[in-house]
Amino acid sequence: MDELSQKDRSSFNRNLIELALFSIVGAIAGGFREGLFNLAFARLNVQMRNELFGATMQQEICFFDLHQTGEITSWLTSDVMVVSNIISQNVSLFLRYLTKAFGICFFMIVLSWRLSMLVVIGLPILLMLSVLYGKYYKNLAKQVQDALADANNVAEETISCIKTVRSFANEESEAHIYSEQLKIMYDLNKKQVLALTIFTWGSRFLQIFLQVTTVFYGGYLVLIDKITSGDLISFFLYQVVLTDALQNISVTFTGLIQSIGVAEKIFDCMDNESTRKKNGTFIPETLTGEVTFKNVTFAYPARLQHKILNNASFTLNPGEITAIVGVSGSGKSSCVQLMENLYNPQAGEILLDGHPIQDYDYKYLHSKVAMVGQEPVLFARSIQENISYGLEECSINSIVQAALTAHAHEFITELKDGYNTETGEKGTKLSGGQKQRVAIARALVRDPQVLLLDEATSALDGENEYNILQELSKLKERCTILIVAHRLSTVKYAQKIIVISEGVIVERGSHEELMQRKGTYFRMVKMQVPALESDINNSS
Repeated sequence: MDELSQKDRSSFNRNLIELALFSIVGAIAGGFREGLFNLAFARLNVQMRNELFGATMQQEICFFDLHQTGEITSWLTSDVMVVSNIISQNVSLFLRYLTKAFGICFFMIVLSWRLSMLVVIGLPILLMLSVLYGKYYKNLAKQVQDALADANNVAEETISCIKTVRSFANEESEAHIYSEQLKIMYDLNKKQVLALTIFTWGSRFLQIFLQVTTVFYGGYLVLIDKITSGDLISFFLYQVVLTDALQNISVTFTGLIQSIGVAEKIFDCMDNESTRKKNGTFIPETLTGEVTFKNVTFAYPARLQHKILNNASFTLNPGEITAIVGVSGSGKSSCVQLMENLYNPQAGEILLDGHPIQDYDYKYLHSKVAMVGQEPVLFARSIQENISYGLEECSINSIVQAALTAHAHEFITELKDGYNTETGEKGTKLSGGQKQRVAIARALVRDPQVLLLDEATSALDGENEYNILQELSKLKERCTILIVAHRLSTVKYAQKIIVISEGVIVERGSHEELMQRKGTYFRMVKMQVPALESDINNSS
């Protein structure tokens, strides 16, 4: 410093003070920035999860046919966390270093516009590198999250089916499959690291080149008295700070690109509007419960080339029990799902009391049409909460009465906590028959106008099935009942039987009428119930 002139020393001190003040102001602003950004992105995390879950709940059923549970939960957990955390960490830093870079550039231009132009020349090259790298990295980020979702699918499916896995001693195989999925993700991570390394080399070599060029050109400007040596030293210090800011901008830019790649899937789900018409407004004062299938042709959206129903027409009349029978895969359960308005047919229409089922108010329809499936799902809540599921107001008396009709009250009261007994995940604390009886009670407590039973008594013993069907027979006067069953001991309670084969209605009539025809139904009875040989002989 002794060799510097008084003017150089004064210039250097002034620039040093300005830099110090700029840094102090930046530190104070940085504290506010960190706090405000963390608060803002904590809200963003919650809002994204709420909106994504809400959007997922509004999707068509075929959406869940195409996307596995592990994939969807990965969006709600891993993907949202990646987006919110990376954005919260990187947007704040990106704005900080970007502001810092602009501020430093201003001071550099004030010191020497000639040296500043030299620095500016390298910025388009750095920008081009960033754009090329960003496109490649964004695609990799999406692939990484997809690979993680696949791994989550394996884990979720294996854990939820652990009893099956254990019974076949297949733990090692499932662990190997999970490991292979993680290996795919790791290979993509390596590509990310390689891309980041190349981008870092390119940007830093460019910055080193600019620094070296600045020293040589700045020295030349000092020799020809265009700037002072103090200004040159100050400019070089600014350039060091600018280089650090640009390096941090490139790092935060990488994080932002990753979050954009992951966020695309989330926003696609949020923006994906369901094409299923579910916002009908029709709410009739009375409902008789007549269901009509009119020339219905249906195929699942995931398998449009495979027709499940082909020009099917039939009617479920109020005041009677109708049964649909047929071999597995013939389209029985699909009829039930169409009545629930879970899918739309490709042709024809389903009418309820003469009105298209899609025209009914969504909540009204599902308060009047209740279904019990072969494998009913109970939630990890109490039995009382499971029976009253979906009802805003439901008295304990109504719950008990429904349980009595479903012959579930006796075993429920024998449990330690009675109706407050927790059922466990998917009802694992109850037996198959107990779950079915709770599910039947859940349907009956709604006092439905249309009751759909899809193999709803398949896990019950003969005595309990008989008792429940006897109770349901008493309900037929005030609601339409459809039974889908393989066991013909269940079908015999029906006044009308519809026989379906490969999506086509081939026979319909009472048990006695169909036995006399000696057609498809006759052959099913003969194969399934040898004990009914006397009935067969009598019909001959």
